[in-house]
Amino acid sequence: MSPSPMPSHPSSLPSPLAASAPAPLTRPAVVTALRTAGCVFAEDEAELLLSTARTADELAAMVERRTLGLPLEHVVGWAEFCGRRIAVDPGVFVPRRRTEFLVGQAVGLGLRATGRAGRPPVVVDLCCGSGAVGTVLAAALGPVELHAADIEPAAVRCARRNVRAAGGEVHEGDLFDALPAGLRGRIGILVANVPYVPTEEVGLLPPEARDHEPLVALDGGADGLDVLRRVTATAPQWLAPGGHLLVETSERQAARAVGTFTRNGLLPRVAGSDELCATVVIGTRPGTAPRAP
Repeated sequence: MSPSPMPSHPSSLPSPLAASAPAPLTRPAVVTALRTAGCVFAEDEAELLLSTARTADELAAMVERRTLGLPLEHVVGWAEFCGRRIAVDPGVFVPRRRTEFLVGQAVGLGLRATGRAGRPPVVVDLCCGSGAVGTVLAAALGPVELHAADIEPAAVRCARRNVRAAGGEVHEGDLFDALPAGLRGRIGILVANVPYVPTEEVGLLPPEARDHEPLVALDGGADGLDVLRRVTATAPQWLAPGGHLLVETSERQAARAVGTFTRNGLLPRVAGSDELCATVVIGTRPGTAPRAP
C-alpha cells in the first residue's frame, strides 16, 4: 500500500463553481475550474470527466466534487490499474500505480507454479480494498481459486463488484480471521497490500488520502510495520509448501521487513522498481509444492 494516491490533489479552497450559473460546462470552463482548485493535471482530468459524464448536470456535479477535494477515482467511480478499470467507491482505498509492480511479481511466481498441482492455484488478496490486485491476478493467472478479504465494510462491498466478476469470493474480517478455514495450508500466492505509513506521517499525506480514504488502510503503526508483522507471523500456517507471500513496503522499511519474514520461517527476498518507486518483500514457505499426477 503506498502513501499517496495516483492523481495530484486539489486544495481545500471553495469550489470555483459554487457561484456559477447552471449553464452547460465547456471544456475550457472545466479545465479552469480544476486548475483553480489546484489540480496539477487539470487538462487530463477534464478530458476524463467530460468523457465519463452522461449529462451536463452529471458533469457539473463531478466537477463540483473534484474541486471540493474528492479523489478523481471516487468522482468517476473507477481507477485504471494494470490496464483494467477497477470500480472504486467513495471511502475506499484507491489502488496505486506502484502496486502494479507487486502484481507483476505475483504473476511471475504464479505462472511458474501453474500446472504443479492437480487443481487451480489458490490466490488470496488480503487487505484487498477494492479488490484490484486479486482481480488482475485472476485475469492473468486464471483459472485460479480467488479469495479476497478486508476489515472495512465499504471496501468489502466494493471488492465484491470487482472480485465476483473475476470468479472469486470476498470475505469481511480482520486479516486471516476472515478467510475460510479450508484455505489453511493451501494458498499458493498470498498478496497482502498492508498499510505501511508510520502513524506520525499519516498527517503528511495528501488531503485526498487522509481525508477520503479509511485510516485503517493507511496507518501502519509506529514504524509502519505493525500489520506486516501480524500477517507474516501467521502466513506460514496458511501458505502451501512452496507458496509465496508478497507485501509492499517502502525501501527504508525493507530490511526490517526481511528480518520479520526470516524470524517467522519464510525465505525472503526484496524486489524493487525505480520507475514505480516500489519495493516488495517476497517470502516463500520452505518445501515443494505437489506436482500433478
